[in-house]
Amino acid sequence: MAADRIHLVRHGEVHNPDGVLYGRLPNFGLSVRGAKMAQIAAETIQKTGRPVTALFASPLQRTRESARPFSQIFSLDAVLEERIIEPFNIFEGRVVSGTNILIKPHLWFHLRNPSKPSWGEPYAEIVARVEAAVLDAFNSVQSGDVVMVSHQLPIWMLHSKVAGRKLPHNPNQRRCALSSITSFEMQNGKLVEVGYQDPAFELRKNAIDVGAV
Repeated sequence: MAADRIHLVRHGEVHNPDGVLYGRLPNFGLSVRGAKMAQIAAETIQKTGRPVTALFASPLQRTRESARPFSQIFSLDAVLEERIIEPFNIFEGRVVSGTNILIKPHLWFHLRNPSKPSWGEPYAEIVARVEAAVLDAFNSVQSGDVVMVSHQLPIWMLHSKVAGRKLPHNPNQRRCALSSITSFEMQNGKLVEVGYQDPAFELRKNAIDVGAV
């Protein structure tokens, strides 16, 4: 026996008034709006009536805080899972824009190979660790669904792998909104994406979302 479905949930909006790329930096928790987004995501899964029997979260503050509504609703403790953490990034702590990078030639070297990418953890390594974590999560329970609270790029990498897409991509074209839910099942021994939901759509109209590249 194993889990019926895995839901990869992205964290809610982060309190980030300076608009920096926070990556793995500490002390970046949810904004008030982000906490509401996380609550909506948890309630969205609750409304399906599907039992949730395990909860995992990336160890970063914003994902642990986004897991709290799931803990409360489903009476589960969140297990910290390092393999679904945000990738490391050389631009952490900076306001990332084309202009900011162009006027700082010492940063150009980090853009030499976008297909890897050269500014952070290689895409192939991200998808390998996330896929391994998800497969282990399937086998962590006897039945029911599992929720894993993670970040945009790890979720998008697994989506890309499962969909047969190339891993290098334009970050602006990721379909992985704040507090979105990307769901997977095992079908005939193969990982298959079975749904995507954007329950916090109305709240994110004015949200700040610059956590990763």
